[in-house]
Amino acid sequence: MLPAWEMFASLGFAMINVLVLCTANSARSILGEAILNKIGAGRFQAYSAGSHPRGVPNPLALELLELRGHPVGALRSKSWDVFAEPGAPKMDIVITVCDAAAGESCPFWPGTPVKVHWGIPDPAGVPGGIEAERAAFRQAYDRLHARIAALVAMPVEIMAREDIQMAVSAIARVEGATDLASGTGNSP
Repeated sequence: MLPAWEMFASLGFAMINVLVLCTANSARSILGEAILNKIGAGRFQAYSAGSHPRGVPNPLALELLELRGHPVGALRSKSWDVFAEPGAPKMDIVITVCDAAAGESCPFWPGTPVKVHWGIPDPAGVPGGIEAERAAFRQAYDRLHARIAALVAMPVEIMAREDIQMAVSAIARVEGATDLASGTGNSP
């Protein structure tokens, strides 16, 4: 039996573009982009951006990604405006991973992408020193990986937009979600 990505590619399905957003585009969104590009290779093309990009990815995010076997050379912190410009790739799914970005007014995304908030607690700057931060980054990575693996397991190429919306919204509420993403909190 063919792997899902080979089956969908052989049937002529287009790559699914996913934009992962966070305010600074330096930690969680960078992790999400790298994870999805690795485990969704052949079916998904992930990008990341931020409303107020820091300008460089968090060194602890890059360190962890390298340790987990992800290429990091092309990862950069950039504005979400890049993806609203003419000629930018059309997004199929837009995922916010921090509560602050979920509450901001996003640019207009061409087409009608599915939008979802997968709130993951910020691993950057947690109290307790560098080892506590590294542990927080590992936890953020694991939570994102679980959500992204669930997304990749779905046959989104043949699903109706409404069904994709319901499925990715359900993924948002799994263990480790922020109160906003799990539906128990208020918008920032």
